[in-house]
Amino acid sequence: MSAEDHSPPVTVGIDIGTTSVKALAVTSEGQVVGRSRVPHRIIHASGDHMEHDALAAWRRGPRRALAAVKAAIAGSDSTAGTRPDGIRIAGICVAGMVPSLTAVDRRGIPRTPGLLYGDIRGRTGGTRSEDGSPGPMPDAEGFLQWTAKEMPEAFGYWPAQAVATHALAGHAVIDTAVASTLGDLQRSGRWNEELMNSLGVDLSQLPRVVPTGQSAGTLRRAPGSVSGTTAGWDDGEAVVAGGTIDAFCDQIVAGADRVGDVIVIFGATLIVWVVTDTWVEVPGLWTVPHTVPGLVLIGGPSNAGALFVDWARSLLRLVRTNPAPGDGRSGDPRRVPLWLPYLRGERVPFHDTTLRAGLFDLDITDGPSGVARAAYEASGFVVRSMIDRAGIEARRIVASGGGTQVPAWMAGMADATGLPVDTVAVPEGAALGAAFLARMAAGLEPSLDGSMAWARRGARFDPDRRWQEAAEGRYQRFTALGTGP
Repeated sequence: MSAEDHSPPVTVGIDIGTTSVKALAVTSEGQVVGRSRVPHRIIHASGDHMEHDALAAWRRGPRRALAAVKAAIAGSDSTAGTRPDGIRIAGICVAGMVPSLTAVDRRGIPRTPGLLYGDIRGRTGGTRSEDGSPGPMPDAEGFLQWTAKEMPEAFGYWPAQAVATHALAGHAVIDTAVASTLGDLQRSGRWNEELMNSLGVDLSQLPRVVPTGQSAGTLRRAPGSVSGTTAGWDDGEAVVAGGTIDAFCDQIVAGADRVGDVIVIFGATLIVWVVTDTWVEVPGLWTVPHTVPGLVLIGGPSNAGALFVDWARSLLRLVRTNPAPGDGRSGDPRRVPLWLPYLRGERVPFHDTTLRAGLFDLDITDGPSGVARAAYEASGFVVRSMIDRAGIEARRIVASGGGTQVPAWMAGMADATGLPVDTVAVPEGAALGAAFLARMAAGLEPSLDGSMAWARRGARFDPDRRWQEAAEGRYQRFTALGTGP
């Protein structure tokens, strides 16, 4: 097939999340023309353990998600209702949570557990901030120490993104964004050879690092194949970018580019970034550059995301019931108990793995809807607490992630923070942002500058005065229990 016969190319973003792999096929205008989701399990041997079956989640999952997203669009053209003619994938990029690690054999097959952020096997020290709190992603060094001891003969020690890029392109490659989260494992843009020697790790066992949005290789074909694996598709020389960070990808397509915006990613982890134009360092919070010149992000990850909310709802057997009508609010706003949402300790701002969840102020008149509402408010109180700590006047929340599809959660967030919540039109923000980085790797975009053009707003949830006034008293109680500013 000649180049003239090709339809405009699409790119595919793949997000290895905590509970599933999501994939999107996206046009140059940011239109989603195909999507897929491949679920996987989180494994908890105890409250201090958190891992994946890395073979299922990090290697097979991205392959299956890619095949499924191609199959989703191969049957019909989303705009014309006809079968597409020679749709071409120009690039693919995999995003994932950080940090993570597994040991692999020569074929790139994981042979040890896929360790995830917060797992006890990462708690061996690492760099700390001036206030004594751990630096960003303190688990990376501990993960490598444990894994190298568990399997010293491993061919490689790779994070989730490197396992996935190897599965797709035959090369284990991460980008500079992932490398920047690895603490002492990286120094001045290079692997810390002295530290590796002390851990018994050879540099050849570690993934290659490329700049964000740069090619890591091309999509490898199945043995004996000549073209794409799905009818109607042409993989051609599809470029595979270096594996990157999910939250970074969410950020670049969220549309939160004004001072006072608050980006909140409602995934398994709740990630909060307050946008400002001044570099301010706040004890317990992280400060990082925004991708928009002159802007700064303050905040970080919390355990008060879907891992907590879904757990609380599952206890109440609410997961499969019909949602509340309208805006998701139901019941008496004065009759809501209070959750502390720390099932597995808390990350920012406390950096304390010993914290645990608690449910307060229950009485015999409380029912499941009130306890569920309390879980949604708890997420909101965590966000409000970070905003208060940052000392920045917030104007709205820009919400991304799977949780945006739960109206009651968005309403609870609006009432708990007193801020309007603007959801994004595409909840799989990490996969969407990864698809944009795939365009950069394929030479279709010169920089990140065009990523904000992909931002589209979904539904808005405004605070309800009655619910907001009632939630105010519960927030004061939340702070009085020692978890606020």
